[in-house]
Order: sequence, then C-alpha cells, then structure tokens
Amino acid sequence: MLIFCVLLVAFIVFSNVIIVQSTKKEIYSTVNSTPKKKVALILGTSRYTIWGTTNLYFKYRIEAAAKLYHSGKISHIIVSGDNSDKTYNEPRQMWDALLKKGIPHSAITLDFAGFRTLDSVVRSKEVFGQTEIIIISQRFHVERALFIASKYNIDAIGFAAQDPPKKYSFKTRVREYFAKTKAVIDLYIINKKPKYLGKKEIINI
Repeated sequence: MLIFCVLLVAFIVFSNVIIVQSTKKEIYSTVNSTPKKKVALILGTSRYTIWGTTNLYFKYRIEAAAKLYHSGKISHIIVSGDNSDKTYNEPRQMWDALLKKGIPHSAITLDFAGFRTLDSVVRSKEVFGQTEIIIISQRFHVERALFIASKYNIDAIGFAAQDPPKKYSFKTRVREYFAKTKAVIDLYIINKKPKYLGKKEIINI
C-alpha cells in the first residue's frame, strides 16, 4: 500500500510537471505579445457561482476574448461548453456576454457539446475544421488544453485570462492537479474520445 501511494503521488507530480513545462512557451498573457490566429476557442464555465454571484473565471475569459477580438488578434470565436440539459447552457451564456462586449453574431460559433476540455479541444478540429487556434481560459486550464491539442496535432497557442484571487480559486486549483493527471491517463493510457462529435460544421474564415 505504501509503495502504491508513493507511485500514485509520483505519477500526479510527473503529470503536472510534464504538462506545465511542455506548454509554458505557448501561453501568452498580454494582447500585444499574442500572435494572430483567425479563430479562438473559449473553454466553458458557468456564468454564475452556486451562490448566484458572478463567476470570475467566466467574467475574465469573456474579457480576454473581447480584448483579443477588438485588437484584431482574432476574427472568430468558438464558445464551447456544457449544454447537457435544458436548464444549463454554458455556450449560450458566453454568447450573450460576448454580444454585450460588441462582438457580432457572425463572429461567434456555439459548440454545445463541450462537456469536457478534451471534447472542446478535439471538436474544434474534428467538427469545426480548425487546425490553428488560440485557446482562452485561465493559465492552469490553458496548460491542460494545449497538452490535449498537441496530442491531436492542433497548432494551438494559449491566452491566459486573468486569474481570480487565490482564496477564490483554491479548490479549483487543487482539482486541477488531478485533472492534469487524468488528461495524461485519457490521452496516453485509455485513449479517451469525445462524448459526441456528430456532423461537421466547418468554419470558413
């Protein structure tokens, strides 16, 4: 049991180090330094917390996407998130928020089957036909998404949206250690596939 615990901890640490180190050169945090790409992918999260307050992860991702769009760094945005039932719709929430930031309908594509980060990243290529993208989320999330993109031969860079305060994000950051480990398992051990692909909806820019 002791040996198993040691190996498990070592694997978690190894997974996190590999993902962070292999993606750090592809992540940008200022608009001016970010290379141009035609299409951005915003990874979904709920607009509100369980207490009904604004989710800062959501708020900062939308602000980052709007800055990139209005600066001419991107010309189209895929909003990808969970819409597994009628009462919960991350893509629609992101769509509404982007419209309020002055981004036109024609520049936004909704992906309702982004149930997990893996699904969102893979669908950007397999469904929407994009092989070059900017992935927008907080840095810890972008790292994992870029690792997935690399496995699927997607030429991706990341834009790190603003992080919420440390106290606000503590639980999320703890979960991310295990999410990175699961990403390694999904990609290199069990060969996990997206839950749903469906017909192609190629975005032509």
